[in-house]
Amino acid sequence: MTNPYSRPATQDPLVPETGDESELQPACVMTFNASDPSGAAGLCADALAIASVGAHALPIVTGSYARDTGEIFEHFGMSEESVTAQARAVLEDIPVHVIKVGFVGSPENLSAIAELASDYEDVPVVAYMPSLSWWDDARIDSYLDAFAELLLPQTTILVGHYSTLWRWLLPDWSAQTNPQARDIARAAEALGAPYTLVTGIPLPDQWIDNVLASPNEVLASEKFERIEAVFVGAGDTLSAALAALLASGSDLGSATSEALSYLDRCLLGGFRPGMGHMLPDRLFWAQPEPLAPGDNALQSDDFSKALTEVLPHVTKH
Repeated sequence: MTNPYSRPATQDPLVPETGDESELQPACVMTFNASDPSGAAGLCADALAIASVGAHALPIVTGSYARDTGEIFEHFGMSEESVTAQARAVLEDIPVHVIKVGFVGSPENLSAIAELASDYEDVPVVAYMPSLSWWDDARIDSYLDAFAELLLPQTTILVGHYSTLWRWLLPDWSAQTNPQARDIARAAEALGAPYTLVTGIPLPDQWIDNVLASPNEVLASEKFERIEAVFVGAGDTLSAALAALLASGSDLGSATSEALSYLDRCLLGGFRPGMGHMLPDRLFWAQPEPLAPGDNALQSDDFSKALTEVLPHVTKH
């Protein structure tokens, strides 16, 4: 089945340019994130979104959630030595085109990732800041401070929800009007991140805006109608898709617009696998077409043909 979001493969710098398309390989995105056993967010979301837009994920485990689709119960972090060892083993073997950073659990891991990013300063960094409201206040403050001090100076594009970024980057905002995307981008740029993608900006009539901005201009803006459901994993999906599209050669404005369009389709096809919240369907494009009335999913002739092709390859024990 054709994936409408897949990107043309990029030429690996280690492979000679022979003109043979079979030698072209997908771009590689290294993602630092936590394992999520519910499949809602974290590394699972990253890997599916990255693959869906035609890149190859290099997942670095920074910890693991104990969670379901309704809430996070606990997070178990990995040591910075473990995170560094995973990443360096891959970085010394595979050319990485973009680094994506999700929730990594501790200031120590943020420090380790910032050091890795500084060693590969030509590799763009897409950093996503999720809501941390499930965590205790002391850990939140420590994590946000380390993120601002250590990782934002290495970040190319900061991604986050409007309310999350406002509370974090503009805690003393006192103007009578709410901050604009460029105000948030200005605060992020002061800490080192030149571009900010602000999502979920409320608009009248149940619409939301998503704005890619620098301190001086709006580079892209996409408006979507609000979906009346609570989703888990939307931010990881968007930031991972954005990283993969950039890795595959799209310019920043085009990559942002396409990543937002991809996310919107994921949300429109969202599903509820458990008793909690909705999940984006990151593989919506791979779902089978609805059958016309009277059609069967598999005709008898097709079934016989399938058996004929498969059975000779089945090993008998």
